[in-house]
Amino acid sequence: MKLNESNTTLLLIAAVSVLATTMAMLGLASWLESASFVTGALCVWLTVKQNIWNFPLGLINVATFCVVFFQSRLYADAGLQIVYFGLGVLGWYLWLHGGANRTALKVSRASAWELSLICVFIAAATIGLWKTLAEVGGSASFWDALTTSISLASQWLLNRKRLESWIGWIVVDVIYVPLYIYKDLYLTAMLYGLFLLMAVMGLRAWRAAWRQDSSVEAADVLVEGAIL
Repeated sequence: MKLNESNTTLLLIAAVSVLATTMAMLGLASWLESASFVTGALCVWLTVKQNIWNFPLGLINVATFCVVFFQSRLYADAGLQIVYFGLGVLGWYLWLHGGANRTALKVSRASAWELSLICVFIAAATIGLWKTLAEVGGSASFWDALTTSISLASQWLLNRKRLESWIGWIVVDVIYVPLYIYKDLYLTAMLYGLFLLMAVMGLRAWRAAWRQDSSVEAADVLVEGAIL
């Protein structure tokens, strides 16, 4: 039997909830980390589906993760959650009203100029954060700084519904999984492994949506040209 979107979502909720609860009861994760696991998985799933409810759920998720990361001395990741909160509010607005004539945004591609600025930002932010985190005694300072910088850039691209945002998330997730294992955040490492799979799904789903919207727009241009 083929599962529809609602059934798939319910199965996802059940699976991550059972896993998170089991890990917490076994003492392999805190209850706060477990809550972050559940809200994080659902948030990314909703983002893949271009569902606007990913934003309010995401605000809850970053609030819980901020505490989890601070307790693990991943200060850049903890601070990143605060920035994510502000970016989440902005993204919520842009997805609803950031399109032409204040309409909802559609998936688009980033320009070469925009990607160049993003790369410069990542390099500069990584160097600056690396030095700062090393001075305050942060753990895994370079990797913490690098993932923070890429995550910020990816979130900005996500707020604009740029297809390339998923490439950034894939790179970040590949780094995050071993980093969180190193910090004994096993449930969070599993979550980011799930994020990695979802990011690949998101890239494929958004690419299909972009191609469909592009073909529709091209057809509309041809029709308008024929009428004129």
